[in-house]
Amino acid sequence: MSTFQPSIPTSAPLGPVMIDVVGTRLSDDDRRRLAHPLVGGVILFTRNFRDVEQLCELTAAIRAVRPLPIAVDHEGGRVQRFRDGFTRLPAMARLGEAWGRDPHQARLDAEAVGYVLASELRACGVDFSFAPVLDLDWGRSGVVGERAFHRDPAVVAELAGALIAGLKAAGMAGGCGKHFPGHGWAEADSHVAMPRDERSLVEIMAADLAPYRTLDLAAVMPAHVVYPQVDDRPAGFSPVWHGLLRREFGQGGRGFNGIVFSDDLSMEGASVAGDVVARAEAAYGAGCDMLLVCNKPETVDDLLARWHPALRPESTARLSILWPHCAAPTWAGLVDDPVYQAARVRIDALAVHAPQPAAVRA
Repeated sequence: MSTFQPSIPTSAPLGPVMIDVVGTRLSDDDRRRLAHPLVGGVILFTRNFRDVEQLCELTAAIRAVRPLPIAVDHEGGRVQRFRDGFTRLPAMARLGEAWGRDPHQARLDAEAVGYVLASELRACGVDFSFAPVLDLDWGRSGVVGERAFHRDPAVVAELAGALIAGLKAAGMAGGCGKHFPGHGWAEADSHVAMPRDERSLVEIMAADLAPYRTLDLAAVMPAHVVYPQVDDRPAGFSPVWHGLLRREFGQGGRGFNGIVFSDDLSMEGASVAGDVVARAEAAYGAGCDMLLVCNKPETVDDLLARWHPALRPESTARLSILWPHCAAPTWAGLVDDPVYQAARVRIDALAVHAPQPAAVRA
């Protein structure tokens, strides 16, 4: 089996656009897009995965074009892009349920999930995961649902902090908190609609935003949600929300200085800003450091051809956070990692308490 050999970051700055690739192997069009100077990272999806060996070959091929950070939405539960050969990670709601049984053990469980998540991705050449979800489980949002840890923001912060500790222990840069300032109250799915949250800033601050003042996050992803009592623009396109994030949030409320990713600019929730260039200008102008454009190669081509931003040195500097801080393990080497093996035992034990499908309930 091929093993991932970690790339050495170059001094060349990373561009502000993160794109995807079409399949399990690079096409000539993929290579052309990856070589564009505006591109600063790659995001992978389920369609890019067949098995562990193929994934290692794909990430190596990407870095043969350019040494770019590679990311994925790999949270656990229903949002786990790579499955065959990978540990099946629980939905974050399972960790919230574990908190109800024993908070101390739940913290250890969350750290174990983070360690396994990061170890397996890094062994295949993937540097960063867009996790954890910090949205509160208000019982309203179908797109959030079991992706949320808990309804209580203090519990969310505790479990997310433990999971991030696991990510860092395995060499990943840290976590990406999403979806700022909170997607749990808005009922619509921003992939296909424009969600709205009619609450006041005071209400949102008191609950949904609390974890963003506690956690040491490497990155934040704003929601494609409009909060009309604060601003009539979606959070990712809103200088108001970006200003609040940079001034009042981050660990200890000292101001957030990590990466701000846009959510996918191809989503319906981004359409309010116009075509892809208008969306990019709105998101970058509001304060996003890296813009995701996914699942529409022709839209990526359009953006790379027509968008000519003046790059911000502070954004370029922040993007260097994406590079891991230590050499990656090999997949075979995980067998001999006692921390990884113990973490997998914890994850298996969580499955014992998972709800059973309705058809098999007594």
